[in-house]
Amino acid sequence: MTDRPLHVLILCTGNSARSILAEDLINEKGAGRVVAHSAGSFPKGEVHPHALVLLKRLGRPTGAFRSKSWDEFAASGAPQLDFVITVCDNAAGEVCPIWPGGPLKAHWGVPDPAAVTGAEREVAAAFAETYERLAKRIDAFIALPLENLDHAALKASLDRIGKLDDGAVQ
Repeated sequence: MTDRPLHVLILCTGNSARSILAEDLINEKGAGRVVAHSAGSFPKGEVHPHALVLLKRLGRPTGAFRSKSWDEFAASGAPQLDFVITVCDNAAGEVCPIWPGGPLKAHWGVPDPAAVTGAEREVAAAFAETYERLAKRIDAFIALPLENLDHAALKASLDRIGKLDDGAVQ
């Protein structure tokens, strides 16, 4: 691939929960080797409060997170993307902008914790479960020899990772 950090765009329709959690995880685990950004096709305009509560509880900084449009990453001056990963089924089915550089695309759908209603502990548990599910996938992603795999091997690996915790792949 390249000697610069690899850039990943995590997409979700609202860019308020799942994509924010994945952005945090990749930036933490990528340790500068892999840099994540997140965006949405129809951003909510704010990060879901439960996502921020979870990240704060885990000791993660939250001040830089914002809900933003994917258009920012298709515009001139945007980071060159190496990967675009959707984490919600709606975003996966949408017609995405043309990403400069032709990044590798994958779908890692996970249930939306923001859709969970009920007691505070149930909602918090849904966010924690989503975080853990994403963490397993991101651990597998970061462990790949990203700089040494060819396009086909990377695509196959990303697709396999997207099935982790679905019961299909162990």
